[in-house]
Amino acid sequence: MGAPATTPSQTVGPFFALPGGMLWSDGAQVVPEDREGSFLLRGRLTDGNGDPVPDGILEIWQADEQGRFDHPHDPREQSSGWQGFGRCPTDAEGRFWFRTVKPGPLPTPTGETEAPHIDVTVLARGMLNRAVTRVYFPDEPANETDPVLTRVPAERRSTLLAVPDAQGLRFDIRLQGAGETVFFAV
Repeated sequence: MGAPATTPSQTVGPFFALPGGMLWSDGAQVVPEDREGSFLLRGRLTDGNGDPVPDGILEIWQADEQGRFDHPHDPREQSSGWQGFGRCPTDAEGRFWFRTVKPGPLPTPTGETEAPHIDVTVLARGMLNRAVTRVYFPDEPANETDPVLTRVPAERRSTLLAVPDAQGLRFDIRLQGAGETVFFAV
Protein backbone atom coordinates (compact mmCIF):
# COMPACT_ATOMS: atom_id res chain seq x y z
CA MET A 1 0.00 0.00 0.00
CA GLY A 2 1.36 3.43 -0.96
CA ALA A 3 1.46 6.70 0.91
CA PRO A 4 -1.91 8.21 1.86
CA ALA A 5 -3.36 10.63 -0.68
CA THR A 6 -3.11 14.31 0.04
CA THR A 7 -6.48 15.83 0.86
CA PRO A 8 -7.44 19.40 0.08
CA SER A 9 -7.35 21.96 2.87
CA GLN A 10 -10.58 23.20 4.32
CA THR A 11 -11.66 26.50 2.80
CA VAL A 12 -14.27 29.12 3.50
CA GLY A 13 -17.72 28.57 1.92
CA PRO A 14 -19.72 28.15 -0.21
CA PHE A 15 -22.26 27.81 2.61
CA PHE A 16 -22.94 31.52 3.03
CA ALA A 17 -26.55 31.62 1.86
CA LEU A 18 -27.79 28.44 3.48
CA PRO A 19 -30.63 28.84 6.02
CA GLY A 20 -29.03 29.79 9.32
CA GLY A 21 -25.90 30.88 7.45
CA MET A 22 -24.09 34.19 7.54
CA LEU A 23 -26.58 36.43 5.71
CA TRP A 24 -29.58 38.48 6.79
CA SER A 25 -32.07 40.40 4.66
CA ASP A 26 -30.86 43.96 5.33
CA GLY A 27 -27.19 43.11 5.73
CA ALA A 28 -26.03 45.53 3.04
CA GLN A 29 -28.07 48.41 4.50
CA VAL A 30 -25.71 49.91 7.07
CA VAL A 31 -28.00 52.96 7.15
CA PRO A 32 -31.52 53.56 5.85
CA GLU A 33 -31.93 55.11 2.41
CA ASP A 34 -33.41 58.30 3.87
CA ARG A 35 -30.47 59.00 6.21
CA GLU A 36 -28.78 62.28 5.41
CA GLY A 37 -25.50 61.71 3.58
CA SER A 38 -26.24 58.08 2.70
CA PHE A 39 -24.80 56.74 -0.54
CA LEU A 40 -24.28 53.45 -2.36
CA LEU A 41 -20.85 51.84 -2.31
CA ARG A 42 -20.87 49.34 -5.15
CA GLY A 43 -18.26 47.15 -6.72
CA ARG A 44 -17.25 43.86 -8.20
CA LEU A 45 -15.14 41.06 -6.72
CA THR A 46 -12.88 39.34 -9.25
CA ASP A 47 -10.20 36.66 -9.17
CA GLY A 48 -6.68 36.80 -10.61
CA ASN A 49 -7.98 36.28 -14.17
CA GLY A 50 -10.49 39.10 -13.82
CA ASP A 51 -13.38 36.61 -13.65
CA PRO A 52 -16.23 37.33 -11.23
CA VAL A 53 -16.30 35.62 -7.85
CA PRO A 54 -19.99 34.68 -7.65
CA ASP A 55 -20.08 33.23 -4.15
CA GLY A 56 -18.11 35.69 -2.08
CA ILE A 57 -19.12 37.60 1.02
CA LEU A 58 -18.00 41.12 1.81
CA GLU A 59 -18.23 42.66 5.25
CA ILE A 60 -17.68 46.31 6.02
CA TRP A 61 -17.22 48.01 9.35
CA GLN A 62 -16.69 51.67 9.94
CA ALA A 63 -16.96 54.60 12.30
CA ASP A 64 -19.90 57.02 12.22
CA GLU A 65 -19.79 60.50 10.69
CA GLN A 66 -17.93 61.80 13.76
CA GLY A 67 -15.30 59.06 13.63
CA ARG A 68 -16.69 57.14 16.60
CA PHE A 69 -17.49 53.49 17.14
CA ASP A 70 -20.30 52.30 19.41
CA HIS A 71 -17.94 49.91 21.15
CA PRO A 72 -16.59 49.68 24.71
CA HIS A 73 -12.98 49.80 23.45
CA ASP A 74 -13.56 53.25 21.89
CA PRO A 75 -12.64 55.50 24.84
CA ARG A 76 -14.34 58.56 23.37
CA GLU A 77 -17.98 59.50 23.82
CA GLN A 78 -20.04 56.75 22.26
CA SER A 79 -22.24 57.23 19.24
CA SER A 80 -25.90 56.56 19.76
CA GLY A 81 -26.64 53.06 18.51
CA TRP A 82 -24.26 53.17 15.54
CA GLN A 83 -23.79 49.64 14.25
CA GLY A 84 -21.35 50.47 11.47
CA PHE A 85 -21.38 46.92 10.09
CA GLY A 86 -22.74 45.39 6.90
CA ARG A 87 -22.52 42.08 5.08
CA CYS A 88 -23.32 41.42 1.41
CA PRO A 89 -23.00 38.38 -0.83
CA THR A 90 -21.71 38.76 -4.37
CA ASP A 91 -24.06 37.93 -7.22
CA ALA A 92 -23.35 35.78 -10.31
CA GLU A 93 -21.26 38.64 -11.78
CA GLY A 94 -19.30 39.21 -8.56
CA ARG A 95 -21.21 42.42 -7.79
CA PHE A 96 -21.87 43.72 -4.28
CA TRP A 97 -23.27 46.89 -2.72
CA PHE A 98 -23.70 48.68 0.60
CA ARG A 99 -25.74 51.70 1.64
CA THR A 100 -23.71 53.68 4.15
CA VAL A 101 -22.37 57.12 5.09
CA LYS A 102 -18.89 58.61 4.97
CA PRO A 103 -17.18 58.04 8.33
CA GLY A 104 -15.30 60.77 10.12
CA PRO A 105 -11.52 60.76 10.58
CA LEU A 106 -10.14 58.53 13.33
CA PRO A 107 -7.49 59.23 15.96
CA THR A 108 -4.69 56.68 16.31
CA PRO A 109 -3.17 55.57 19.62
CA THR A 110 -0.02 57.55 18.71
CA GLY A 111 -1.89 60.82 18.20
CA GLU A 112 -2.04 60.75 14.40
CA THR A 113 -5.27 60.96 12.42
CA GLU A 114 -6.46 58.37 9.92
CA ALA A 115 -8.36 59.61 6.89
CA PRO A 116 -12.02 58.60 6.62
CA HIS A 117 -12.13 55.01 5.40
CA ILE A 118 -14.22 51.85 5.47
CA ASP A 119 -12.68 48.52 6.45
CA VAL A 120 -13.55 45.55 4.24
CA THR A 121 -13.27 41.79 4.79
CA VAL A 122 -13.51 39.43 1.82
CA LEU A 123 -14.47 35.76 2.22
CA ALA A 124 -14.81 33.32 -0.66
CA ARG A 125 -14.54 29.67 -1.60
CA GLY A 126 -10.93 28.64 -2.01
CA MET A 127 -9.61 31.15 0.50
CA LEU A 128 -8.08 29.73 3.66
CA ASN A 129 -8.17 33.10 5.42
CA ARG A 130 -10.13 36.29 5.05
CA ALA A 131 -8.62 39.15 3.08
CA VAL A 132 -8.81 42.63 4.63
CA THR A 133 -8.57 45.92 2.79
CA ARG A 134 -9.75 49.51 3.11
CA VAL A 135 -11.85 51.87 1.02
CA TYR A 136 -10.57 55.45 1.02
CA PHE A 137 -12.56 58.37 -0.33
CA PRO A 138 -11.54 60.25 -3.49
CA ASP A 139 -10.41 63.87 -3.18
CA GLU A 140 -10.03 63.52 0.60
CA PRO A 141 -7.23 65.86 1.76
CA ALA A 142 -6.50 63.66 4.81
CA ASN A 143 -5.43 60.82 2.47
CA GLU A 144 -2.10 62.65 2.00
CA THR A 145 -1.12 62.12 5.65
CA ASP A 146 -3.02 58.93 6.55
CA PRO A 147 -0.49 56.74 8.45
CA VAL A 148 -1.70 53.53 6.75
CA LEU A 149 -2.27 54.78 3.19
CA THR A 150 1.09 56.57 3.06
CA ARG A 151 2.87 53.27 3.79
CA VAL A 152 1.37 51.71 0.66
CA PRO A 153 3.62 52.16 -2.40
CA ALA A 154 2.35 55.14 -4.40
CA GLU A 155 1.76 53.04 -7.53
CA ARG A 156 -0.63 50.73 -5.61
CA ARG A 157 -2.66 53.31 -3.64
CA SER A 158 -5.26 53.61 -6.39
CA THR A 159 -6.45 50.08 -5.52
CA LEU A 160 -7.65 51.51 -2.18
CA LEU A 161 -9.49 54.55 -3.57
CA ALA A 162 -13.18 54.46 -4.45
CA VAL A 163 -14.21 56.32 -7.59
CA PRO A 164 -17.38 58.38 -8.02
CA ASP A 165 -20.10 56.98 -10.27
CA ALA A 166 -23.72 57.86 -11.04
CA GLN A 167 -25.06 56.05 -7.95
CA GLY A 168 -22.42 56.91 -5.35
CA LEU A 169 -18.97 55.34 -5.16
CA ARG A 170 -17.47 52.32 -6.89
CA PHE A 171 -14.82 50.10 -5.33
CA ASP A 172 -13.76 47.00 -7.26
CA ILE A 173 -11.70 44.32 -5.54
CA ARG A 174 -9.26 42.06 -7.38
CA LEU A 175 -7.98 39.12 -5.35
CA GLN A 176 -4.76 38.43 -7.31
CA GLY A 177 -2.80 39.30 -10.39
CA ALA A 178 -2.28 42.58 -12.22
CA GLY A 179 -4.09 45.35 -10.39
CA GLU A 180 -4.51 43.24 -7.24
CA THR A 181 -6.14 45.21 -4.44
CA VAL A 182 -3.84 45.96 -1.51
CA PHE A 183 -4.67 43.68 1.43
CA PHE A 184 -3.47 44.09 5.01
CA ALA A 185 -2.24 41.52 7.53
CA VAL A 186 -4.39 41.98 10.64
